[in-house]
Amino acid sequence: HYCGKKCVGCLFDYETPVMLVISSKRVGAVFRLIQMLIIAYVIVYECWIQQNYQETDSVVSSVSTKVKGTAVTNTSVLGVHVWDVAEYIIPPQGENSFFVLTNMIVTPAQMQSRCPEVPGPTTVCLSDSDCRSGYSNVRGSGVQTGLCVNYSASVKTCEVLSWCPLENDTEIPEPALLEAAEDFTVLIKNSIHYPKFKFRKQNILPHINSTYLKNCTFNRKTDPECPIFRMGDMLEEAGEDFRNMAVKGGAMGILLDWTCDLDMKEQLCVPKYTFSRLDNKNSESDAAHGYNFRYAKYFKNSENTETRTLVKAYGIRFDVIVFGKAGKFSTVQAIIHIGATLSFLSLVNAVCDWFVLNFMEKKNYYKKHKFIHLDKMEDTDALVTMIFLKQAFRLHNIICSFTANFAEVLMLMLLLRCF
Repeated sequence: HYCGKKCVGCLFDYETPVMLVISSKRVGAVFRLIQMLIIAYVIVYECWIQQNYQETDSVVSSVSTKVKGTAVTNTSVLGVHVWDVAEYIIPPQGENSFFVLTNMIVTPAQMQSRCPEVPGPTTVCLSDSDCRSGYSNVRGSGVQTGLCVNYSASVKTCEVLSWCPLENDTEIPEPALLEAAEDFTVLIKNSIHYPKFKFRKQNILPHINSTYLKNCTFNRKTDPECPIFRMGDMLEEAGEDFRNMAVKGGAMGILLDWTCDLDMKEQLCVPKYTFSRLDNKNSESDAAHGYNFRYAKYFKNSENTETRTLVKAYGIRFDVIVFGKAGKFSTVQAIIHIGATLSFLSLVNAVCDWFVLNFMEKKNYYKKHKFIHLDKMEDTDALVTMIFLKQAFRLHNIICSFTANFAEVLMLMLLLRCF
């Protein structure tokens, strides 16, 4: 019954704050230190670094590329051959990417006919009974005829219907056939748009003319605004050796960072170029290294028979990755963050109260004056204390009302100054 009565009584209690002025250097130092830390956090991190007073938008981008350069090879299969853009860029246009051929295995004059399969665990045979007519292995080169034929003087394999002679890709040319691709250049044209702010720009800046483009090559120190990049220089900045990577190929990223502060001059909004290798060159398995694919060139020979040249192409795929975020001052965002900052400052009093009521030598004395229960009007001690506090602080509140909110006013002035 007693507990129930106390619980009901708690529902009708009203709490009002009592202001205590404590002359203590320790408490005052803690109070001001926490205030300064919060102010420093907001000014340095929220305002200067994060710029949370700004409204932001993500970039919308369009990219086109144009590669230039020629190379010459002299092989037993192709003889002397000059390679131009139409041959080593596959396909001619990609979506934010382009592929540069650096090495290859060429199998010329293939025709639809019968030939022995390349030796392997499922293709080596001793007699025709080891081969199944019509069987097609997904990892094989064709459809078996059911015959076991000589692949070499010492090895027999199952005969297949396929494009013959079959490709032999066990030996990759080294050094790479198109090592000269290290000196090829690529022009990157990039247009960006921030729809929310109706802001448009391109990486070919207004002061760049055609004469400059014909003679410049990107250099981080001497020509940081030139949109023409040398292949070898890009790999070198990424910490890679072009000649090693050219043998088996790989994937490279050309990163354009369009992070802009639109409160500043428009001329300061320019892309920042960086380069990075995207494929995993440190994989434990050698089978996963590099970048390659196959394509064929078809024609008819003098006997009007369809013939093709099969090319297993190794090379470097370049992905142009555009990203960025633009920010611009927003009154709404500024008000929201000012309010959040002032709410942080309100926590200072709670921390200092906890410090005073738990760690000070006179903590019990402070608790007595901090928490006053007026259960009855006859509680004269408490009533006298309330009257005394009320009269004592009336003049203090009038004179020091601005000082009591010193941190909040200072915080507001600093934030406005920052904006």
